[in-house]
Amino acid sequence: MSHFSTIRTKIRNKPELQEALELLQYDVVEDQELKVTGAHGIKHETVTADLAITKDIGFRLNPMSNEYELVADLETWNQPISVERFIDKVNQQYARMTIHNQVKKMGFQVEEEWEMDDNSIELTVTRWK
Repeated sequence: MSHFSTIRTKIRNKPELQEALELLQYDVVEDQELKVTGAHGIKHETVTADLAITKDIGFRLNPMSNEYELVADLETWNQPISVERFIDKVNQQYARMTIHNQVKKMGFQVEEEWEMDDNSIELTVTRWK
């Protein structure tokens, strides 16, 4: 029987999370009800996601930790990458967007950005006085 699994993250900012998902080319829907459907179309469980990318994959805020959790039906996961790789990619893009936004708030501008062979990201930022 399918059900939702919850995977904790350290993601705290919804705008950067949404930007990260969009950079990964997902269509993001806010405040979406996710559904797990079992055999013969019987609905087993629903969860409201703050940000959803499919009918059964999304992120919701955990009010206790103030962090977003991935909620997904792992039994029917049909993404082209594993759950672990998906979380790694989301975390990397989330970090990228967080840095970009903080750099802008501090008055800097991103001049160059490279993705290295080891999948790390290197930025060059400048600020004119």
